[in-house]
Amino acid sequence: MENQILSIRGMTCAACAGRIEKTVRKLAGISQANVNLASEKLFVEYDGAALDLDVIKQAVTKIGYEVVEKPAESTNKTEAADEDRTQKQKEIKTLRRKFIVAVVFAVPLLYLAMVPMIKVVSLPFARELDHYMMSYPLIYAIMQFLLTVPVIGVGYKFYTVGFKALISRSPNMDSLIAVGTSAAVLYSAYNTWQIANGDVAAVEALYYETAGVIIALILLGKMLESVSKGRTSEAIKKLMGLAPKTAVIVQDGIEKEIPIDEVEIGDVIVVKPGAKIPVDGTVVEGHTAIDESMLTGESMPVDKNKGDMVYAATINTTGVMQFKADKIGADTALAQIIKLVEDAQGSKAPIAAMADKVSGVFVPVVCVIAVLAGVAWFIGTGDIEFSLKIFITVLVIACPCALGLATPTAIMVGTGKGAENGILIKGGEALETTHKIQTMVFDKTGTITEGKPTVTDVLTTDDMSPDHLLKLTASAEKGSEHPLGQAIVAGAQSKGLELVKADSFHSITGRGIEAVISGQSILAGNRQLMDERSISLAALEADSDRLAGEGKTPMYVAVDGKLAGIVAVADVVKASSKAAIESLHKMGVEVAMITGDNRKTADAIARQVGIDRVLAEVLPQDKSNEVKKLQAEGKKVAMVGDGINDAPALVQADVGIAIGSGTDVAMESADIVLMRSDLMDVSTAVHLSKQTIRNIKQNLFWAFGYNTVGIPVAAGILYLFGGPLMNPMFAAAAMSLSSVSVLTNALRLKRFKPIHGERIDHHGVNN
Repeated sequence: MENQILSIRGMTCAACAGRIEKTVRKLAGISQANVNLASEKLFVEYDGAALDLDVIKQAVTKIGYEVVEKPAESTNKTEAADEDRTQKQKEIKTLRRKFIVAVVFAVPLLYLAMVPMIKVVSLPFARELDHYMMSYPLIYAIMQFLLTVPVIGVGYKFYTVGFKALISRSPNMDSLIAVGTSAAVLYSAYNTWQIANGDVAAVEALYYETAGVIIALILLGKMLESVSKGRTSEAIKKLMGLAPKTAVIVQDGIEKEIPIDEVEIGDVIVVKPGAKIPVDGTVVEGHTAIDESMLTGESMPVDKNKGDMVYAATINTTGVMQFKADKIGADTALAQIIKLVEDAQGSKAPIAAMADKVSGVFVPVVCVIAVLAGVAWFIGTGDIEFSLKIFITVLVIACPCALGLATPTAIMVGTGKGAENGILIKGGEALETTHKIQTMVFDKTGTITEGKPTVTDVLTTDDMSPDHLLKLTASAEKGSEHPLGQAIVAGAQSKGLELVKADSFHSITGRGIEAVISGQSILAGNRQLMDERSISLAALEADSDRLAGEGKTPMYVAVDGKLAGIVAVADVVKASSKAAIESLHKMGVEVAMITGDNRKTADAIARQVGIDRVLAEVLPQDKSNEVKKLQAEGKKVAMVGDGINDAPALVQADVGIAIGSGTDVAMESADIVLMRSDLMDVSTAVHLSKQTIRNIKQNLFWAFGYNTVGIPVAAGILYLFGGPLMNPMFAAAAMSLSSVSVLTNALRLKRFKPIHGERIDHHGVNN
């Protein structure tokens, strides 16, 4: 399967987005097609062997929308972002220019039409206009017509797009505007003809100003909407603009500045203090501190020495260094983050399903309501002008834009804000599900703890010295990749003990290791391993319990089938763990810890940080089963981990959260990636999800509420019971403002702050 993001121009409302999705999904080979109205992008997944991308583009173009071609392959992300920004600014300028032209003609048109009608004699030229209207009705009507033509001219796209959509039986917002204003203009033109034939009374039935002012107001709304849309994607534009455009490489001992696109893997790059790292790589010379805040959100610079990784767009703060380019172009961490955020912003949250369904039938239903209301009022009153006004008002007030923008704008701002704070949310579904989490399961090693255990105690039986036991155990563990084994090796080396090469080595998953050292059989591992080999632990039972109660992990060591001692290892709890768990509790989330450690050690760690539930002595392959058991209790479960053995559990959980210091496999399996190893970011992710979903619900409430109330009022329901009748011009203003209000509410998420140091109530709202 292949994934592509296509920029689409010409969409005006949710009906347009729905039509494109429907058209593309009909193509053979398409597995997924989502249109983001806010970012004007089509996210498509398809079988490249069965379907060519050009066929998808042609299908979109055929129904009246423009597919914007990608820049040339050599163009980097920064240039693409600049081009997109330039295009948006051009669009805003065009809309502003059109709006100014519309206002210049619509204001005198409104004044000319309304002053004589409402008889406000105190206004300038009111008496003269009233007299002129009665004395020269045909000239008066033609003046209004001439003022209306330029307004219709600048709003021509409403008609070309609207009627084309209507003819193809996929009416959209433009169709509503086109039909409504055309009805007003055509009826007014008919009455102008009547005046020319001597019917002077027809001068009272001119509605040119209705069409002119409606178009001017909608152009204002479109301009404000375009400005707001641009602000929703600011976060990703910032990310794209972070990478430098050039790099200084060393060739034959000479420094040479080249464009970033010409950097190749293996090039040695020089970075001076204050300069940005151009690509990902490994330090080969020099010592410095790198500001990685744009990637991780961590404000403190990170020391870098030979062998350490550096990442594109981070800033070299102190010394001069050289590094070898390992990842370039789309493979850099920054490029991967940008792609992840783009994909997330293009995805749909389940909460959007209702809005999508409504948007799909919205415009046709509104057209039917407008016709029925107009006909009903004509039957009831016999007044064609009154019925026409009702018909126009219903068409104009309906706003599928607000429905289409409610969810994607909030998701765009929410995921962008997360990226700014080092929290990468992979999609709308993950963002929505996170706010429902009831139980958060943390892996212990490397997640709640630092993952860098150290030897704390060495206890022996018989006559063996502690150093000799440590030497034997470390020699056996030399071939192990387990953190506990590595800690024992490091502990022996720190004491200057000379390790012996193992004659044989065998790792026993989830239990320990078995090795032969200088002819002696060494068994090192947990209680389960000793029980399986029928090795009695009675001699050190009390010491083992004491060590476990202190939060240390006792590793039993047997030599030639007999217990020789215990090497105790402790993993320090992360400074942020307790505060993060407290904040989750304040949001009503139960916290569990899963570990392969024995029950007593696990309970000791749990007491230190305030864990509610401990899942101890769990083998790596059983972690996902433990998550399943929690889900079987009817709970929404999130899993936080960092290792390869956490991947199945991350996938099994309703939401998988990988911390950034973890493995690529864990990060691939997760729904949310935390770029730092700070567990407070878990709380921040839950808080961000709650705030975003709350914002989406507010947007949907406003969008549905506006249409639920606005359409009946426009249809004259209040007038029927003696109330006021809505003017079509007020309907146009309300329609435009409804979209702008939804966008403005979504942009409030830009004020979101990480919860460090804040107090959170049960609903996840800052106090």
